[in-house]
Amino acid sequence: MASRTKAAILPNTLDIEPIGPTIGAEIHGLDLTQKLDEACFAALEGTLIEHKVVFLRDQHITTAQQVAFGKRFGELEVHPFRPEGEFPEIMVLDNHKDNPVLSTDVWHSDTTFREGPTKYSILRCLEMPAVGGDTLWADMCAAYDGLSDTLRSMIDGLEAVHDFKNFRALFTRSPEDQERLRRMEELYPNPTHPVVRTHPVSGKKAIFVNSQFTLRIVGMKERESRALLDLLYEQAHIPEYQFRLRWKPGTIVLWDNRSTQHYAANDYYPNRRHMERVAVIGDRPV
Repeated sequence: MASRTKAAILPNTLDIEPIGPTIGAEIHGLDLTQKLDEACFAALEGTLIEHKVVFLRDQHITTAQQVAFGKRFGELEVHPFRPEGEFPEIMVLDNHKDNPVLSTDVWHSDTTFREGPTKYSILRCLEMPAVGGDTLWADMCAAYDGLSDTLRSMIDGLEAVHDFKNFRALFTRSPEDQERLRRMEELYPNPTHPVVRTHPVSGKKAIFVNSQFTLRIVGMKERESRALLDLLYEQAHIPEYQFRLRWKPGTIVLWDNRSTQHYAANDYYPNRRHMERVAVIGDRPV
């Protein structure tokens, strides 16, 4: 593990412990039950962009505090395929023997079926099994840099079509569900996003296709598109580009959805894994 280093942009009350060379860092000295001042908040966001995934331990905040914290980064999403509770911005991920995992155990970037996919996600752990239930993230900037010059030149400028394909399983063949599906298709018509997006702050390029939501590459035959997409998907599987977190109750993780993919390991069934997430609305990728 890399040694803990002070970050120049952070106040002296905080320090950062990098976990991987390009992705993942633990932030010490923050108490999210207290409102961060503007300088501290700006430093936190800068650290998030630099390390792509940051986590904090022993943050026993309320759901309302999580929502308020998330809103400081921008307008929050209301996920269209999750039931709403007291806080519509909260996505509850409460998996156990009576509520198995749905489609989180696959490498993906959040909500790329939207014109403006998620900017940041903030996930809080409420309950974890004794073992299992880790989350993995992949640095898709490093994944892009790891391609050959020839392949990078080939994929720069390509676009891909995205769809909420994994959520289609939620709709039955009943007339009521088919009408709901039709409305969702009107709300979320298949957007096209660049295969390689440029981060609006860091300027780094990242692979921006994922097996959960990407359908095909524009302008290619189906066989060509599938072969190229499979190759790009596999870049997230390379351990050198990854960071893996062992959750504990009170752990909060923030990640930059513009430069990462993630995978929630489904190795704890039938035990309970209970999380709450908020997500910040992003801009259209370029």
